[in-house]
Amino acid sequence: MNLIEKALEKATAENDSNASNEEDAALDNTSIHDETSDETEIVFYESSTMAHNNDKSNSEIETFNWDYLRENGFIDPTVKYLQIAEEFRTIKRPLVINALNGMDRGIERSNLILITSSVPGEGKSFTAINLAISIAAERDKQVLLIDADVAKPSISRVLGIKKGPGLIEYLEGKNTKLSDIILKTEIDGLRIVPAGKSHQFSTELLASNKMVNLAQELSERYADRIVIFDSSPLLAATQAEVLSSMVGQVVLVIEAEQTGQNIVMESVKKLEACDVVLALLNKTKRSLDMNYYGYGQY
Repeated sequence: MNLIEKALEKATAENDSNASNEEDAALDNTSIHDETSDETEIVFYESSTMAHNNDKSNSEIETFNWDYLRENGFIDPTVKYLQIAEEFRTIKRPLVINALNGMDRGIERSNLILITSSVPGEGKSFTAINLAISIAAERDKQVLLIDADVAKPSISRVLGIKKGPGLIEYLEGKNTKLSDIILKTEIDGLRIVPAGKSHQFSTELLASNKMVNLAQELSERYADRIVIFDSSPLLAATQAEVLSSMVGQVVLVIEAEQTGQNIVMESVKKLEACDVVLALLNKTKRSLDMNYYGYGQY
């Protein structure tokens, strides 16, 4: 029995005696190729449903639409060998090393990783989801995937989980806690924060002091966790540029043979505030060997 289960068992015993009657709650459809101990643990990992309900039923755990994910080239943890899984093992390695050794490498907020692109359709959400699944598959890694593309969210829709409340509700409200918007998933070690409702001042909310404080808390209080933000495209909206100043690493997804070099360099200029900017070449048609994954650093 792990720490969370012990804590929930204890909470169940207390609540049963005191409150027995209490009741509580288009992605970029692309692949890498065209081939078609304590309370803080519970705060970080448990959604409000898990925090307030005593019955650990399956309804409290978000399950994914695996049929859709398999059909569209996502990593399937139940399959022993997949080329896409092997590729993301290579892709994630420098990110994980930076995340866990950021202070030694002079990288601030190194465990906060922003996934973006220059324009829509390059595969950033596909990359964010697969990266989260791949890192969560490691035995000692915990991942929080945040849908920060609040103008056009896709994480919840593609995975087949509930959409809210989410990041926007947390940023605009005084009564919404971080634990209220974190969803536990069927993948052990992977938690998700939906984007939440649409908001006309979403950019201002993402640039607010509350968002800055949230990023700081996720970086310092949960320094041994990896947080992945799926953000909007850099040249399509301003949210990604705002968020890039709050994270330690950025992955810029580039569509092979489609995105012009001038567009890429314009995006890179918007990321100057970030310590580490990595580029991932997506949808490449060339045959890649095991030593090349279209992954480089600006």
